[in-house]
Amino acid sequence: MSDTETVRAWVGRYVSAWESNEPEEISALFTDDAEYYPEPFRQPWRGHREIVENWLARMDEPGDASFAGQPLSITDEVAVIQGKTVYADRTYSNLWVIRLDASGRAREFTEWYMDHTLNSAPEPALPAANTERDESAAASA
Repeated sequence: MSDTETVRAWVGRYVSAWESNEPEEISALFTDDAEYYPEPFRQPWRGHREIVENWLARMDEPGDASFAGQPLSITDEVAVIQGKTVYADRTYSNLWVIRLDASGRAREFTEWYMDHTLNSAPEPALPAANTERDESAAASA
């Protein structure tokens, strides 16, 4: 069962664990058999041990990033959070899909993210028009 207060509290605890990287804080977010999808189509990290190990293997140092987010949708089954993560050299838009149990721990968590720096590259140039073909077509018209 998810409600706004429970979801906001979970997100707050997630951000706290992100800042501290304390294994106990990380574990407390998830059920014993939780699945954490670091990317939507990758194999999930399963259970506390795998989640904590993988989290710590790619952890951010405290203060490296800031996160702000808000619920987009909350149902009895799932919560969707829209967020923004800002690093010194990068910004990400985030969607988190969270399935909480009755105690407010995630049984499934999926991260979707888009790197803003990838979208700031100049658009590739269009191929040059074939002017000979264009001129001959115009002449025959």
